Amino acid sequence: MATSKIIVIGVGNPYRRDDAAGLIVARHLREQSLRSCEVHELVGEGTSLMELWRGAQRVVVIDAVQSGAAPGTIHRLQANLHPFPAFVLRDSTHAFGLIEAIELSRALNQLPSSLVIYGIEGENFEAGTGLSKTVLDGVNHLVRDLRQELDSFPAGYH
Repeated sequence: MATSKIIVIGVGNPYRRDDAAGLIVARHLREQSLRSCEVHELVGEGTSLMELWRGAQRVVVIDAVQSGAAPGTIHRLQANLHPFPAFVLRDSTHAFGLIEAIELSRALNQLPSSLVIYGIEGENFEAGTGLSKTVLDGVNHLVRDLRQELDSFPAGYH
């Protein structure tokens, strides 16, 4: 059964410093009780992602990336329109992660009609907790922008 509610998924590892960026964005959005979406936090295991976005029309995934851009830089990709560039995401601790979930869903014709990936450029992925200052600035900027984007959907969009 398809749902018109927007699914927001924060992905990351809370014990790998900047890798928690997607989780932090999701937590901030959940605290704001947005009417048009449901918010989830996942470690990034691919089958869990596929199960969560099954039947959804609009999905937003937020994850930390490492592409060589300045830390805190926000990347945006409409993943349902073209393959996701694997070089952007850090090596996942899962053999089947976000990229694999996107591409398998694409092959099975099960991608949401809108799948937007936001990547926050990380700086420090070592063991530990707490985000780098520049990454935290990027998180706060993305939360503000996503809040405006999600608030722009019509009141009946559920």
